[in-house]
Amino acid sequence: MDEIEARTVVYAPPEELYDFLVDFPGYARYSEYLDRVRQDGDGTVGTRYALQFSWWKLSYTARSEVTGVDPPERIDWRIVKDIDAQGYWEITPTEPPDGVDVATEVVLHIEYDASSASASAVDLPKLVSMGWVIEKVKPLVRKEATRIVRRVVDDIEGEPREAEVEIRTA
Repeated sequence: MDEIEARTVVYAPPEELYDFLVDFPGYARYSEYLDRVRQDGDGTVGTRYALQFSWWKLSYTARSEVTGVDPPERIDWRIVKDIDAQGYWEITPTEPPDGVDVATEVVLHIEYDASSASASAVDLPKLVSMGWVIEKVKPLVRKEATRIVRRVVDDIEGEPREAEVEIRTA
């Protein structure tokens, strides 16, 4: 399994951040490649999402499901077809810096097995292999995780700032 983890500190209380993150369809405005999110459910366990992505000459609809929630600390999810992937949002109060009233660390953790990607899930152009696509997409996933976490910070705090996002891969 490959792992990507993006973490940063948001100047907001955990409850506010949790409520913000549960609004999953809003993520489409954060990603360069996520065009649309359709939701079936209220954000609690069992809620399913259809995430429509497009990149290069490819388009794909990922299907995910919320597998666990522990308000206001955690939201677990998994991809339900075409690739073995899961992850979570983790929300933890932390010591605020000087001049800030409240701070919360937020972590986006993603685990995936690139070799489990179904070649039949995407209509590939001739002479393009699934392996080539996977190698091109891996750095995009890291970049998108950073972009999403930074945009969450901007939206929840109400103004842009250069939030430091720590990226860890394994």
